[in-house]
Order: sequence, then structure tokens, then C-alpha cells
Amino acid sequence: MSNSSSRLINLNQVNDKASDVSSQLPTRDTLKDKLNQQIIDLLELDGRLPFKEIANSLNISEGTVRNRVNRMKDAGVLQIKALVDRSAINYSTDSMLGIKVASNSSPSLVAKRLENCNEIVFIMWVTGRYDLLVEIASESDDTLSKFLEEHCFNNDDIKDVEVMKGLSTFKNQFLLKSQEKL
Repeated sequence: MSNSSSRLINLNQVNDKASDVSSQLPTRDTLKDKLNQQIIDLLELDGRLPFKEIANSLNISEGTVRNRVNRMKDAGVLQIKALVDRSAINYSTDSMLGIKVASNSSPSLVAKRLENCNEIVFIMWVTGRYDLLVEIASESDDTLSKFLEEHCFNNDDIKDVEVMKGLSTFKNQFLLKSQEKL
């Protein structure tokens, strides 16, 4: 009897340890955590901000910042990358293309064909009037025209393209955030 009760205790201890480990595994819910969100907010302003500075501004340890950032990276909810602010480079042509895919193709195949074009900054498969929305940033109208001729017109996988040239941008959350907001 004592053998089986000691085995039961050991099994419970193993289960407790497993649940402790699983509670530490990163999940996509890590964004709901207030401290994680504060860390992300600081990294959005400057992705190269040292963990020590983040820790000091939030009154936590540097190790806590490092662990949380690594867990969020492991969960796939955080990536630290360089972004190009296209408005700072003064691209003169910013256009959206509404693309209707031909019946002999699919949106994913057309997107795959277009994804390596340097002029394209955004491709999304959408519902509604178009199959794909594509954003293009280029140096000039000539560059846009060449892109359309080469990649859109006279291609069997595209049925129709509507070009919507941007006149003014009022909001773009993907532009780099100003340091003045710190």
C-alpha cells in the first residue's frame, strides 16, 4: 500500500512539473499581457533599444525583459526587423492595384509570381470586387508603367487590373514612428 501511494505522489509531482513547463511555453496570448505590451511599445519606437534601458524605464530587471522578448519571438508574435519609411525616401508614385485573377489561375499563384518584384510593398488576397490588392511604391510614373507592362498586362493569369494612384497619405501605421513620441 505504501508503494502505490508513493507512486501516486510521484506521478502527481511529475504532472505538476509538466503543467509548470506548459504554462511557461509561449503562446499568441502573450500579447494580452500588460508588461509584454509595454515592452513591445518601447521596441516599436526603437527596435535597437537595449534591454537595460527598457528594464530601467519599466522598473523591472534586464533579465525579465530578455526572457519576455525571447518568449514572444519564440511564439512568433514578435519580430524585430528594419523597416523602410518609403515616404522619407520620397517615392513619387504610390499606387494600389486592384487585381482580378483569371479563371485559369489562383490568387496565391499570382501573388507568388509578383512577390519578388522590388516595386511591390504589399500584397493581400481579399474578398469583394478584386482578388488581390497590391501596393506599389516607385520612383516615377515611368517605373509604374514599366511594372504594369511587364507584370500585369498581357499575362494570362490576370484578367483585369485597376490602378489607383495615391494622391495623399493620411495614415500609415507601418511607417516608422517618430522619435519625438518618446
